[in-house]
Amino acid sequence: MLNSHGSTVPIEQVTVSVYRVTTDLPESDGTLSWDSTTIVIVHAMAANVTGMGYTYADTACARLIHDLLAKTVSGRDAMAIPENWLAMARCTRNLGRPGIVSMAISAVDAALWDLKARLLNVPLVTLLGWVRQSVPIYGSGGFTSYSEAQLQKQLGGWVAEGIPRVKMKIGRDAQADVKRVRAARQAIGPEAQLFVDANGAYSRKQALLQAERFTEFDVAWFEEPVSSDDLPGLRLLRDRAPAGMDIAAGEYGYESGYFHRMLEAEAVDVLQADATRCGGITGFLQASALCQAMHMPLSAHTAPTLHAHVGCAAIPLRHLEYFHDHVRIEQMFFDGVLKPESGELRPDLSRPGMGIELKRADIQRFAA
Repeated sequence: MLNSHGSTVPIEQVTVSVYRVTTDLPESDGTLSWDSTTIVIVHAMAANVTGMGYTYADTACARLIHDLLAKTVSGRDAMAIPENWLAMARCTRNLGRPGIVSMAISAVDAALWDLKARLLNVPLVTLLGWVRQSVPIYGSGGFTSYSEAQLQKQLGGWVAEGIPRVKMKIGRDAQADVKRVRAARQAIGPEAQLFVDANGAYSRKQALLQAERFTEFDVAWFEEPVSSDDLPGLRLLRDRAPAGMDIAAGEYGYESGYFHRMLEAEAVDVLQADATRCGGITGFLQASALCQAMHMPLSAHTAPTLHAHVGCAAIPLRHLEYFHDHVRIEQMFFDGVLKPESGELRPDLSRPGMGIELKRADIQRFAA
C-alpha cells in the first residue's frame, strides 16, 4: 500500500499472457464469423501489490506490450496514471494508434488503475468516484448463426433472469432478419426492450427500410445500421429512423478524436465506447467527458467485468453490454466476477481494485 507520506511508488514489473477460448457454439454477426476469442491479460506490480487488466485482441497485442509498453512504464510512478498513459501513447506514435496499439495501451492502463486502487486498498469505483452504485446491463448475443430456437432461448432466458433489455445480431439476410426479430419479441414478451445490431451490414436505404419494418416489434436500439465509418449514413438514419429507436455506434473508437468526430457529425443518439479498445479506463473517461459536453448518452461495449466500476463513475453512462462471449470467459477466468442483480451490476465494495483474481490453475489449458 502507499505509505503515509504519499511518495512515488515505482512500477517494478509488467507481464503479459495470452489465452484463446473456443466459443460454445459457432458464432457470427452481419459481417463476421468466429469460433474463438483471444484474451490478453496484463499484470503490473509495485510495492508487493499486483494489478490486473485485459483486452480482447490478437496475440500481436501481447508482443507489443512485452516488447515496448512494459519497458515504457516500468520504473514510472504507479500513482501517476495519466503520465503513464501519455508515455505509452507517445512511444507508439509511429506505429499508429487505431487497432492493436490502442488495445495494448488499454490493457496496461486498466492494470495500472487496478494496481493504484489496490495500493490504496480501495475499490476502483471508490478511487474513480461513483455517480451511481450499480450500472444497468443489457444481455447481448443472439448471433446470426443461432437457430430461431437458440435465439429465443438465450434472449428469453436473460429476461427471465431479470435483465429487462436484450440485443441480437442481424445483417446476414434482410428478410430473414425480420422473421428473427419477430421471434425474439415473441420470446421476451412486450415489456422488455429489444435491441438489434447489424454490425454495418446494411446499405443506407436498406437500413432505413429495416428500421421501418422493425417498428412493428418495438425495436428501441439500432446499432451500426450502416458502417460506423459512414458518418453521413449514420446521420441519415438518426434523422429518419422512427421515433423511439436510438441509432448507436462507436465501439471501434480507439482514441478521443474518433469519438469527437462522431459526436460533431451528430451521427448517433447514443455513443458506444470500449475500455478494452479506446485506451483503457483513461480513454473511456475521455469519451465520457466528450459525451457529457455534448449532452450525449454513453454505453459501454462488452467486457462487463472491466466496465462495471468505471461505468458507475461515468456520468453520462446509460448501460453496459453484458456480452455472451465475454461473460462466459470472465466467469471461467476470474474469481470475483459480478452477477446481475435486477438487471444491474453492482461493484463489490469489500474487494480492492476491480475485485477480481485470475484463476491461474484453471485456465492454463487455454494458453496460446
